[in-house]
Amino acid sequence: MANYKVVNDFTDLEDNNTRYKVGDEYPKGDHKPSKKKIEVLSNLHPKHKRVFIEEVKEETKAKKSKSKE
Repeated sequence: MANYKVVNDFTDLEDNNTRYKVGDEYPKGDHKPSKKKIEVLSNLHPKHKRVFIEEVKEETKAKKSKSKE
């Protein structure tokens, strides 16, 4: 599964009401969201009019690793 980061705060009702804040990784712990859930969160939500997560690109992860050295 790809890695995602939170771009707008939300509570995941399918993961025991887990609270996600901007900058958090999604998902937390052992939770394995469905492809449909990822789709809903990563596209403009019809009710809330915002995107909640975005995929973390591989080159972004590589830059973070280098900056920690």
